[in-house]
Amino acid sequence: MHESILRRNNVKLSGHGATPILFAPGFGCDQNMWRFVAPAFEQDYRVILFDYVGSGQSDRQAYDPDRYSTLEGYVHDVLDIVETLNLKEAIFVGHSVGAMIGLLASIREPERFRRLILVGPSPRYLNDLPDYFGGFKRKYLEELFDLMDQSFLGWAHFLAPTIMRNPERPELAQELEESFCATDPAIARRFAEATFYADNREDLPKVTVPSLILQCNRDQIAPVEVGRYMHRHLPGSTLKQMEATGHYPHVSHPDEIIRLIKKDLTLQALLQP
Repeated sequence: MHESILRRNNVKLSGHGATPILFAPGFGCDQNMWRFVAPAFEQDYRVILFDYVGSGQSDRQAYDPDRYSTLEGYVHDVLDIVETLNLKEAIFVGHSVGAMIGLLASIREPERFRRLILVGPSPRYLNDLPDYFGGFKRKYLEELFDLMDQSFLGWAHFLAPTIMRNPERPELAQELEESFCATDPAIARRFAEATFYADNREDLPKVTVPSLILQCNRDQIAPVEVGRYMHRHLPGSTLKQMEATGHYPHVSHPDEIIRLIKKDLTLQALLQP
């Protein structure tokens, strides 16, 4: 059972430290997106990378449309991994929806996690005006899903440069587009609905694990208003505005994200009794 879970999620272990640090990708991506960041922690931490079922080199045969129709299926996968590896007091670094998946996992089993590093998180992508601005009108999301159904390649080609930003480095958007296209369209469609129609605002006050929110500039997926909302409603959270632009700072600005995570973890270690 344990080995099958590690194969299912293509779990990769490295590093020389005792403290586990788990890196979770965002929608449409795999662990390769952390390749510029994760090695910087191998000297002092036990680094753990994984793929969501249906992405990367995961076991596609393990994909269950019902299990993964909501984020809960992905939350259970994370908890399966930490239980299999017997992790306690782990540092969870999650990008985008991966941040929310880790946050939900920490509510279920808080003893497994010491700190959450949330990169571009959002508890709800849809606007709920006048009280909440998530960045997306329902009509716009419906149009994106229609494009996804009509032409998955066209959807990926349109979306990748829009959310990657950094137009002076077109190779970054190209990599993201290729990552999207490497996912089965039916699986990507279901994951997209689970992601963009989720509403986890009521879960935020339930979190007991302290967190760092890393907010990017000009992030179309998680605007600055969302980062501020997360900070206001997430107990024990710290909000840090990054210089990085776009939604993928671990790819576009890895040096900054490495520096901020290390600074945060060093500070937390100093504050421990």
